[in-house]
Amino acid sequence: MKSGCFALLFIFMATFGYAQKPVVIDIKVQGNKRTKASFVRQIARVKPGDVLDSLALEQDIARLQRLPSVAHAYFQVFPANEENSYNVFYNIEENFTLIPFANVYSSTNEEIAFRLGLQEFNLLGRNITLGGFYQHDIFDSYGINIRAPYLLGKKLGLSLSYQDLTTQEPVFFENATAEYKYNNTSYELLGLYEFNFNHRIELGATFFTEDYEFLFGATSEDVPLALVVDKYLYKFIYQFDNIKYYYHYLEGFQSTLNTQYVESSDERLPTFFIWFNTFKHFKRVGERGNWANRLHVGFATNSDSPFAPFAVDNNLNIRGVGNTIDRGTAAIVLNTEYRHTFVDKDWFVLQGNVFVDGGTWRNPGGDFGDFGDSQNLRIYPGVGLRFIHKRIFNAILRVDYGYGITQDAERGIVFGIGQYF
Repeated sequence: MKSGCFALLFIFMATFGYAQKPVVIDIKVQGNKRTKASFVRQIARVKPGDVLDSLALEQDIARLQRLPSVAHAYFQVFPANEENSYNVFYNIEENFTLIPFANVYSSTNEEIAFRLGLQEFNLLGRNITLGGFYQHDIFDSYGINIRAPYLLGKKLGLSLSYQDLTTQEPVFFENATAEYKYNNTSYELLGLYEFNFNHRIELGATFFTEDYEFLFGATSEDVPLALVVDKYLYKFIYQFDNIKYYYHYLEGFQSTLNTQYVESSDERLPTFFIWFNTFKHFKRVGERGNWANRLHVGFATNSDSPFAPFAVDNNLNIRGVGNTIDRGTAAIVLNTEYRHTFVDKDWFVLQGNVFVDGGTWRNPGGDFGDFGDSQNLRIYPGVGLRFIHKRIFNAILRVDYGYGITQDAERGIVFGIGQYF
């Protein structure tokens, strides 16, 4: 009898305690023009009937601010007609999301190379990305991709892409260099899954064909003048993301692990495994400063092959170094820069930066001692400018000048769209 009384008392206290807690009755979305309110409610953690939780609301705002369609977001809470009931308002400032992009740089033979493209980052109002590009880098290339991270609910999505990329690539062997016409035609399918706000994975495969055709330079009996190889690439990506966004200012940490296993149909380009991890850390400095850091560490199967996977390149890792000047089977690269906002108006931002890019590589078939070899070490300090539109997603016109201070260093200007990292 006593146990029954205690049970009834416990149920009464639990019910009474819950009734006193503030409860979310409805979630309303304001300020959105193209982004569907139903989509915002779908990906939100807070649902009608939940106990009002400020931490959950703040997490929803942080999630919204990551979306390409959102320039800024904040929440408001107002009492509803019922006691201890509240309406939650998610207020959104939208980005313009149909974005052209352009990269201009020097090609291998010092001609002007460029990539032009167009991307819609909010297709159907559900933050689906559809884009394509045309590239001229001595030869013509093109590609198309679609990425829908919330296609199958709050957690599950898909990514599809096709690419036909042709470039002139240097091949390094026996202290000599040859130039090849390189073509990569690929089809990729990835599944996307988000465990929670901080953790997500991508898993899938790529079928691609590599075509190497000798153009000019040194030759060797061990290096073919022409080679066509079919390959299968199996990819797994894990990302931890805890970066918070306030317009163009970033704060927090992100780690992205990318692992790939590549099967080859030709023993001259053998099967290999490759992994690399990119760490990013951002720190606000005062009201207008932002310290940004990126550490990239990668290793691949250490084959003594002229077609090593890690490249030293202007547009990837070292600003000012040139276009694909070297290759390796492992890489350690650190980029650090301080960004300072000089002008911050309603829609326009002028930002300057000072940076140091540094990296070292392991030679194909080499050992860890290669990392300390002065011929593999490159350090490039420099300065740059950013012209930013606050209402257009990724509308950052970037220009950087890097000046090498290590052995046989170059110098150069790098243009692009978006922050370098």
